[in-house]
Amino acid sequence: MSVTEKAEKASYDEDLAVASKEPQVELTKAAHAKILRKLDAHLLPFVSLLYLLSFLDRANIGNAKIAGMAKDANLIGFRYNTIAAVFFIPYALAEVPSNIALKLVRPSRWIPSIMLAWGLVMTLMSLCKTYHDLIMCEPSALFRGRSLPGGKPYSSIKFTLSHSGIQITFYLSLWYRRRDVASRVAIFFSAATVAGAFGGILAYGIEKMEGIGGAYTFCLEGIVTVLVAAASYFFMYDYPQTAAFLTETEREQIVHLLKEDAQDLATHYDRKFVWQAMRDYKTYVQIGIYMGLLIPVYAIALFTPTIVQELGFTAAQAQLLTIPPFVCGCIATIAVGLLSDKYNLRGPFIIGSCFVALVGYIVLYATKSPGAGYAGAVLSAVGVYPTIAVDLAWAGSIAGGDVRRGVVIAMVIGIGNLGGICSSFIYITPPRFHIGHGTILGWLSLSIILSCFAMWDYNRINKQRDAYCEREGIDASRRAEFRDMGSESPLFRYTI
Repeated sequence: MSVTEKAEKASYDEDLAVASKEPQVELTKAAHAKILRKLDAHLLPFVSLLYLLSFLDRANIGNAKIAGMAKDANLIGFRYNTIAAVFFIPYALAEVPSNIALKLVRPSRWIPSIMLAWGLVMTLMSLCKTYHDLIMCEPSALFRGRSLPGGKPYSSIKFTLSHSGIQITFYLSLWYRRRDVASRVAIFFSAATVAGAFGGILAYGIEKMEGIGGAYTFCLEGIVTVLVAAASYFFMYDYPQTAAFLTETEREQIVHLLKEDAQDLATHYDRKFVWQAMRDYKTYVQIGIYMGLLIPVYAIALFTPTIVQELGFTAAQAQLLTIPPFVCGCIATIAVGLLSDKYNLRGPFIIGSCFVALVGYIVLYATKSPGAGYAGAVLSAVGVYPTIAVDLAWAGSIAGGDVRRGVVIAMVIGIGNLGGICSSFIYITPPRFHIGHGTILGWLSLSIILSCFAMWDYNRINKQRDAYCEREGIDASRRAEFRDMGSESPLFRYTI
């Protein structure tokens, strides 16, 4: 037996011993709720702050465009669209390696380090003044792709869409059971909608302080990011097994619960787990669902101020009127996430939310009235935003084992984010934007169709495995036999 095999066997034996060890105190429903509250209090505020900072700049690109950035940086023709699109490719390529690194390196070191690098790059990007400067800054998207969305050209290039969602979604999946994670993802993702609302307020203030915004605002945000990154070295926790804020009994209980939920599947790194994720057709179904949802989210972040302005409002009015859609989206995101966890269902909530968004975009497509069009924009945000958190939780729940889960989440978000290229070029026909609204209607419909297929397929596989386990006498006592099989383990069940 090689040294590597001996080390893996020792790790397996240790994990199995922990998994089989009964908690010192029986974990009642009340005790479990208490532990969840502890986890929420120590994990969610900080990761939500990270995501708030990342998404704030995503909203600012749209606000800054109508506030004068397009004129100042000479973003004529498709230049604005090109800048919005060019960052997605390096951003997407960094995701799978980044999530693997998150498993190999302590999260409390990996995430703050790349966030610090991004903050420094973002601060220095305040020197960008022209279209060509902005295009040449494309490599900095590699930093952002590994952590949070980064820099913004001139007063708003920091619109490159965030991959902090990948890091944080995977990070939370190491702390919470599959059925508990959607509401937590919803809470941190709601920071994106808060950022959208705050971006409107900030842009309105800048609009009233002509000559003060631009690079100064960008530099200020970069400095804040650097400071938060430095603090995150001290405020982030790695894993439940080492969490100082939990008692020894609580650590044993939460580790036991997580192993029960994961069917005791492998937690160590092995390249075969990466290939398992890449060869699974269900990964690509989830990518299709996510891309169909993310294109509308990108469109809302990048073009809502422009859409509202084209409905007949002034630039300053448009800045303020972007706030209610994001606030409503925030409320809906948290509500749907909580309900999704309560009923342990993902597909039905994605489909239902997509139908709400469809109604909103149909109104936007068909109406000429500013009032009706604005109501359509609000409905679109209310429908689209909740789907992301639920779908990320769904994508993570279909993958058995830590490494495989990390790769699946990275592939879903990484490849799905290439849809941002599409989002960047569809809103080109003002004032009605029929091409943009029609394209989004198509993508939302694709997500509905693929979600229906996934629900049918997962239910079919679960029934087959129930029958197989009953026929072969397979139960939890035989978990060790299937430890390296990931989602193909006969004991693994998919969330519908």
